[in-house]
Amino acid sequence: MPIARLLFATLMLTMSSAARPALPRIEAIDRVWAGHYSRFALVTTERRIIVAYYDANRQLTVATRARDDGASWVYHRLASWTGWDSHNYIAAAVDSAGQIHVVANLHNDPLVYFRTMRAGDPRSFVGVAAMVDGQRERRMTYPVFLRDGAGGLIFKYRDGGSGNGNEIYNRYDPATGRWSALLASPLVNGEGRRNAYFVGPTPGPDGRFHLAWVWRETPDAATNHDLSYAVSRDLVHWTRADGTPLPLPITLKAAGIVDPVPVRGGMINNNSVIGFDRQDRPIITYHKFVADGSTQIFLARWEGRRWHIAQASEWAGFRWDFGGGGSLDSRLFVEGAVADAAGLLRIRVRRDGAPIDLIVDEATLARRGERPGTTLADTLAPLIATPPGMTLNTVESDGVAIAWPTRPPNRDRPTADIPEPTTLRLVLP
Repeated sequence: MPIARLLFATLMLTMSSAARPALPRIEAIDRVWAGHYSRFALVTTERRIIVAYYDANRQLTVATRARDDGASWVYHRLASWTGWDSHNYIAAAVDSAGQIHVVANLHNDPLVYFRTMRAGDPRSFVGVAAMVDGQRERRMTYPVFLRDGAGGLIFKYRDGGSGNGNEIYNRYDPATGRWSALLASPLVNGEGRRNAYFVGPTPGPDGRFHLAWVWRETPDAATNHDLSYAVSRDLVHWTRADGTPLPLPITLKAAGIVDPVPVRGGMINNNSVIGFDRQDRPIITYHKFVADGSTQIFLARWEGRRWHIAQASEWAGFRWDFGGGGSLDSRLFVEGAVADAAGLLRIRVRRDGAPIDLIVDEATLARRGERPGTTLADTLAPLIATPPGMTLNTVESDGVAIAWPTRPPNRDRPTADIPEPTTLRLVLP
């Protein structure tokens, strides 16, 4: 059960006069930078909890502790400091030999990468100047660690800038401690005129990796267009939804287009998320403008020969008319569809800060209504004070979470003042 549901159930029971179970356990980790949001990293193993974050002085820091109750934190500060850019989120992973890997502070920047030399020991971190190709690794953004089908460690990133970038994948060998290129070419090539923005690849219940993305012509966020999809069993060989091979690198002309949303059509990067129905079919959640000019949530599902596209929301008067560069203070976030035993799909969204569950019929994707939703941040709100003008951010992993308040993104620009640091907390159910 997701930690948000566990905590919500615990709080409801705590409010009841018939039962007084213990509240969720919340412990302080450190004081952290709160001037703008940039995602921190949480990694859990069978025995350890690892958190990577920017401390009160903006310095990249790793803290670890055993999962045992009452265990002490071990801290290590790394030679990297963040500025005002919300793109500079942190990626972290633990390989099969127990070494910790951290990549951070990248927005069209040279590689910032640290790894331990003694398994699980944050005080043995060393800086690594290059992974595979030092010349290529000079304009990196969006670092992501993931696992291949065999559990091997994969790292991906964008090479180049917004409107002109390629997607690069590397593979790690724990026996040698070295990285190598997973693919002979970039996964996707913007041909010097555009780049692709991905969410995923998402491992599916069918044993395959599913990838959805949008294309962008320029740094202007309004120039996203053409929702696309590909699928793979090994992250090396990719096909369209109908099974036809996709030669690499994938270009706009060759891509499997799901919905040809035009430039300035109301579709934004990072909001094309994949979920699955009970038949293991992928369903892409995204948003775009409709004829009356409003922004609405849509679902797309491959149904044998075609993409079935259905509108999942019916919001009167809501339009998110975004544009420009830098990190946006987003009005809308979407998650992947989740199926229940009653033949319905739940699509969780957050609109202007309010969580909403959209309900659709699993068989037809027809709308069945909406209801208020609950996020982990909402559940923690009575327990963790959030200063005015800030939001409570959370990251979850394997039954635990971290939570910390910050100001929202400010298009990667400095603000007129610097707020006091806030407390980064560990949340245990």
